[in-house]
Amino acid sequence: MSMFSTGILVLTSPLHTLPLRIAPVLSSAAQVVERTLYVHLHPGLNLGVGGGQPRPVFIPPVVDLSSLITGLYSNAANVCGHLDVRVLLTNVRAHPNNASSPETGGTGVAGNPFPSPQPLSHSPEVVLTDFALQDPGQSPLVAQCLQRYTGYCYVCTPGLASVLLHPQLQKLEEEVEKEGQKDDWDSRSERMETYSEVVVGGTFDRLHGAHKTLLNISCLLANKRFLIGVCDQELLKKKVLKELIEPYALRVQRLHEFLQDVKPSLQYEIVPLSDPFGPSVIDAQLQCIVVSEETRRGGEAVNKKRLENGLPGLVLHEIQLLKDAHHTEMEEEKISSSSLRSRLLGTLLTDPKQNKSHLPLVPYVIGLTGSSGSGKSSIAQQLEAMGAVRIDSDQLGHETYQPGEVAYNRVLEEFGSDLINEDKTINRRALGRKVFGNKERLKALTDIVWPEIALLVKERIQQAREEGKQVCVVDAAVLLEAGWTDIVHEVWVAVIPEEEAVSRITARDGVSQEDAVRRLQSQWPNTQQVEQANVVLCTLWEPEITQKQVRKAWDLLQKRIQQSREGAKPPS
Repeated sequence: MSMFSTGILVLTSPLHTLPLRIAPVLSSAAQVVERTLYVHLHPGLNLGVGGGQPRPVFIPPVVDLSSLITGLYSNAANVCGHLDVRVLLTNVRAHPNNASSPETGGTGVAGNPFPSPQPLSHSPEVVLTDFALQDPGQSPLVAQCLQRYTGYCYVCTPGLASVLLHPQLQKLEEEVEKEGQKDDWDSRSERMETYSEVVVGGTFDRLHGAHKTLLNISCLLANKRFLIGVCDQELLKKKVLKELIEPYALRVQRLHEFLQDVKPSLQYEIVPLSDPFGPSVIDAQLQCIVVSEETRRGGEAVNKKRLENGLPGLVLHEIQLLKDAHHTEMEEEKISSSSLRSRLLGTLLTDPKQNKSHLPLVPYVIGLTGSSGSGKSSIAQQLEAMGAVRIDSDQLGHETYQPGEVAYNRVLEEFGSDLINEDKTINRRALGRKVFGNKERLKALTDIVWPEIALLVKERIQQAREEGKQVCVVDAAVLLEAGWTDIVHEVWVAVIPEEEAVSRITARDGVSQEDAVRRLQSQWPNTQQVEQANVVLCTLWEPEITQKQVRKAWDLLQKRIQQSREGAKPPS
């Protein structure tokens, strides 16, 4: 079956049966769609012969719908985690006047939710449905009916394809029939209380199923305005692997795109949060805040502040946390951004192929860097044990200061012969005192030494090439500052929280905390290094976890090297 980048899944099963059907339906859809899957809900929609061409109708926000959305995103994370699933709510609206229509086979709210087709961020190329065929011979007619229905609702790619999914749920359907259950959500389902203005807050890094559940249910609850506070700056400092958190502007862009797809009729306001409360404690128009079991205390704190400010408290609407079926021992049981960030460690974050055509493919050269205390050298040693040639730039730096070397004479000319020890070597501690705190003098020193170290690194790489070695790792704290990225194929960065780095430096080198902090502040911060990284590693946890990261990074590297060399071969 052909694969499509973007699809839209029209769910027609009764609300009470959908929770049981959704996993196999999503699994089947994932065989057809590979990137974005929109979900349109129309329980009871009749696409069969004799029903006429159905039209979309408004459906009311009921508690079962909220539960379904939670279950849908939970199942999506388990069975098709690679898909960007988005539940669309344009046709969901609270309204006092209900109207039943024989054309739809279900109960809805009077009116037309789609006066014109709604544009989506990604135009659907295929429409899928769980509609159960009574007669296989109806397939062509049902497919045409489905295409017309979808085109009436959404702007789709010309030549929209259609796929009728056939989950193996015959036994379930027979049981449902025996129980005599019908699609009557007005009598079966409790209506949700809705509010004019709703607020939520969060980091919203790498938008995942738990975020989408929160946002979708908030959209269900909101009738007019939806205020979203997004953590920024100070609130990110204590986050796990904060260096891998997406930039604020990107998180806002993805939020806006998702929300405009889900419910374009709402007024969205996205604001940065520099404290835990933001506008939630001063905005008099807000009526409801959506929380989870984990964040309920935060919601209660918001209400305490509002009362202090002379404002009424907000209704706290609590949603479920989504379990992460794929979590490891070091990860949280719930679906979380921190777990997703940890899974990025050792993987390729950015394509390294740009501007590297001048480098021979053998040996493949990794530039490994990181701040003091980051565990960079221990990672280099592990890579060496796996077969890489380790090139220690710090050791090469010592060589450049030896008598007879080019840098030796130039350093003495620039900084004075009083630096010479009795054995004719340069007193590097005395040299350090001359440049410490003086950017101009430090630059004068690095302008002498760094080019000489780079020449020695290139010599070691050439030596490895002549010996037939496949991979070199350049262990260099100054890799990025010195501009050596043009001599490596990939940049790997080791990161560690500053407080942990300070602890390691003081224990290892016997210096004060103040000296350790100053040392770190003289180096590039983690965030700046990560911006130039192809691969990021972290040694914060137990050594076995670091070893697993490095092994994963090494195995993925071997695959990239093989692909690069196969791509470089002339066609046979």
